[in-house]
Amino acid sequence: MSATGPAGRTADRTVTTRIPARLDRLPWSRWHWMIVIGLGTVWILDGLEVTVVGNIASRLSEDGSGLDITDAQVTGIAAALYVAGACSGALVFGWLTDRFGRKKLFLITLAVYLAATALTAISFSAWWFFLFRFLTGFGIGGEYAAINSAIDELIPSKYRGRVDLIINGSFWLGAVAGSLLSVLALNTDIFPKDIGWRLTFALGVVLGLVILLVRRHVPESPRWMFIHGHDAAAEKLVDGVEREVEAETGKSLPPAEPAITVRQRTSIGFGLIARTVFRSYPKRAVLGIALFIGQAFLYNAITFGFGSILVKFFDVSSGATGYYFAVIAFCNFLGPLLLGRLFDTVGRKPMIAGTYILSGLLLFGTAWLFGAGALTAVTMTGCWCLVLFVASAGASSAYLTVSEIFPMETRAMAIAFFYAVGTAAGGITGPLVFADLTASGVVGDTVLAFCIGAALMVAAGLVASFFAVAAEQKSLEDIATPLSVSGKES
Repeated sequence: MSATGPAGRTADRTVTTRIPARLDRLPWSRWHWMIVIGLGTVWILDGLEVTVVGNIASRLSEDGSGLDITDAQVTGIAAALYVAGACSGALVFGWLTDRFGRKKLFLITLAVYLAATALTAISFSAWWFFLFRFLTGFGIGGEYAAINSAIDELIPSKYRGRVDLIINGSFWLGAVAGSLLSVLALNTDIFPKDIGWRLTFALGVVLGLVILLVRRHVPESPRWMFIHGHDAAAEKLVDGVEREVEAETGKSLPPAEPAITVRQRTSIGFGLIARTVFRSYPKRAVLGIALFIGQAFLYNAITFGFGSILVKFFDVSSGATGYYFAVIAFCNFLGPLLLGRLFDTVGRKPMIAGTYILSGLLLFGTAWLFGAGALTAVTMTGCWCLVLFVASAGASSAYLTVSEIFPMETRAMAIAFFYAVGTAAGGITGPLVFADLTASGVVGDTVLAFCIGAALMVAAGLVASFFAVAAEQKSLEDIATPLSVSGKES
């Protein structure tokens, strides 16, 4: 007997579908590019946001900026509120994404980001700036859960690893843009003190509006649809995609196997999600926590004090640190771009463990060279580039890992939880640990900061060597059986 749920949907009805297999056997097409552009570009906005605020902190605190705020408040209170907003937004929107669908939430979260950023640009007091930095983070945090869920469920299994890594790594393209944009915005020969910093936020709004126009055409996840009572619409959507791909390639698609049978649900309780993640998959939960905390501490060990390290130890002018950071950020993007394919071919476990352990060892080496006084500003930056080239692929694989190793019904909430844990560790605990170490001007303190980040990264890599899942080129349903599955058919 079927039961009718909210909005006329049919709940507790058993259906058989081949939608996952049909999506996974698709060749790469223009349809997939639309998904990548529509969903993936938000990480560029995140990188832009984080970098711009750090680089314009000194300008905001100057007389004539239009804000009565100190440098410490921008990099301290405002940064902490952005992190708190991101953690909160990930958890709130993650739960809503699993309940109401990917598309509704990735449109809502982007709208929250756009509104909050626009209102940040017209800040007239410190409290206003703090409030909308929190809400900007709230929208961005929600994006991580909604977008990673949709990407993994729409991209074919053959390409899922490299696409997810490159998209998450695109954060650093935003960081490059933010670094260079801040140099331009802070030039008072071009913009007055109270205008330039506002324009940097306004640019984020413009880019977000462009992304919103593209994103409107990105479909709901058919995987989510058939479990939540929209199987007819899901079949129609996939039928249309297959016709489009066949017209583009001029070839008929091969048969899709196997089918799965699911009992449809209108919602999944939070208690069931928690029991599934931590009781049914405890090793995978430990893996997710280790990966996120490891990469968070490594990145804070380097990036939190990179500017003061260059200024204090290598006599680089504060106005030039943005150029160094742009180089470091670009190398961060190159890592996932060039290494991403190996996560689909060599395999998840060796690549995740390898990138984490190798980047940790490289940072240990950098710490030793720095402690020995063997580096200059250029060679120090070169060492950071090498460390982060490897680490960035590993850090991006953390998002990939938690988005594919848990059942579909828990996916967005799992991403949200582990993202919140990692972001809190990096954005709250990290600065508390590294602030005094990197700012003290004592070589030994900075060496210790590097070693802490390196040790946690190596430890996470060792956890991955035991607990990582061989998910390469496998259907999401084979990696973690959906909770709604009642049987499988060939």
